[in-house]
Amino acid sequence: MKFTWRAAFILAVIAASIVYLIPTLKPGTWPHKKINLGLDLQGGMHLVLEVEVDKAVETTIERIAHELRTQMKRKRIHYVQVGRVAGNKIEVRIKGAKNIENFDKLLDTDYKDLRMVTRNSDGDALSVVLDLPDKEVLRIKKNATDQALETIRNRIDQFGVSEPDIRKQGQNRILIQLPGVKDTKRAKDLIGKTALLEFKLLDEAHNVDEALNGQVPPGDEILYEYRQDPTTQRTIKTPYLVKKRTLLTGAHLKDARVQIDSQYNEPYVSIAFDKKGGRIFARVTGENVNKRLAIVLDNRVYSAPVIQEKITGGQARITGHFDANSAHDLAIVLRAGALPAPVKVLEERTVGPSLGSDSIRQGLISMLVGGVLVVLFMAVYYQMSGVIADVALMLNILLIGSGLAGFQATLTLPGIAGIILTIGMAVDANVLIFERIREELGIGKTPRAAVDAGYDRATLTILDANVTTLIAAVVLFEFGTGPVKGFAVTLSLGVIASLFTALILTRAIFDYLLVNRKMKKLSI
Repeated sequence: MKFTWRAAFILAVIAASIVYLIPTLKPGTWPHKKINLGLDLQGGMHLVLEVEVDKAVETTIERIAHELRTQMKRKRIHYVQVGRVAGNKIEVRIKGAKNIENFDKLLDTDYKDLRMVTRNSDGDALSVVLDLPDKEVLRIKKNATDQALETIRNRIDQFGVSEPDIRKQGQNRILIQLPGVKDTKRAKDLIGKTALLEFKLLDEAHNVDEALNGQVPPGDEILYEYRQDPTTQRTIKTPYLVKKRTLLTGAHLKDARVQIDSQYNEPYVSIAFDKKGGRIFARVTGENVNKRLAIVLDNRVYSAPVIQEKITGGQARITGHFDANSAHDLAIVLRAGALPAPVKVLEERTVGPSLGSDSIRQGLISMLVGGVLVVLFMAVYYQMSGVIADVALMLNILLIGSGLAGFQATLTLPGIAGIILTIGMAVDANVLIFERIREELGIGKTPRAAVDAGYDRATLTILDANVTTLIAAVVLFEFGTGPVKGFAVTLSLGVIASLFTALILTRAIFDYLLVNRKMKKLSI
């Protein structure tokens, strides 16, 4: 009964391994996924980005300055100037004793976290320079990098890259590896887009041409719409005179999806706001009927429709002569959210599929050569027992492959090296057992007794050696980078597989030959 259950367990493991390997051997024939190949094997994209954390601090200072202006207007505190100055500081200039008194109260109640750099009084005039404490600046920079990491991860997940490697590197850098990505420019645009969505009114009271000649009215800015002419394939650049004040941002965005315009058969992006955003959008459109509202993303105008009526329900659309890919990518970055600060590419490498194919071929050749040499050595030196070990070795490789497919781990070039190392380790366990059996046979024991003693006395040594190796592999996986992780994964799977084949599979084969087949002599 004991042998029967062991045989059933072995057959179940082999069957499961074959099932998980079928998609890799014959893609599309099974619902499971095939083995993922790393960047070094299937080609792809390697990027190192730097988050411009100083911009995040600037944005925070600008926001605080805007809030301060709003609060001072609300409390009727008349000021001469409130704005950001060089060095990420806020300068406030006020006249009038009552205004100064009310301003001091406002600082004490609502802006206790701001640090006063300088304070100069001249009669009834006050000039104050404020900034953020160093601890708060460090927190903003750290949060900017962490938020950028999560935003980029969300975008890449929605982009559909299999097994991307995205991690923080140092204080403000992000390492990205995207295996299998062929359209590298599209991927880079998707990752690096800040995706700051803003709704602003057009200034239709002033002339755009005069603004282009340098006469930009206060509170306005010039932004451009870029459109490709379908006939000439040339990019048409259209200037707009836009009011700087942002009426609504993408912070209140709930969803963004690609739709097809039934009239023009062109894709557009349908956006939906949360409850607060819907209320703001309804108020903005209600107050500005017959005016043009610019939809701006990263300082680029996508469309500037005329508001025909108050829009309720929190729904809007972004049109801009999209193709299917650009509309899809825009929807992704809007859903994933805006980056808290711009990012710039410090390092970019593209691994071609042909280089990956060469790596696979050379790795497989080295694995095949190493495997054949080990198989021949075992068969010659240990005879029939060596052939049993060779069968276990073949199953060992099968188990590693099925483990990679089953856990959806990524096979890398160092991972292939881990498989080759595992081949030697798997045979090493059998060598310990066989040498122990030889010793038992040498002192006159029967083949059955020698096998039992050999396995019993070698098992503890094999477990000690493999468990310590497994601990090292787990540490490598936890603290290593991409290629090191690939090595750790295959090494871990190999250790577990070799324990199964050496202690369970080969023992079952010996028991079958000695008990069921009544073998009298052991070839070892």
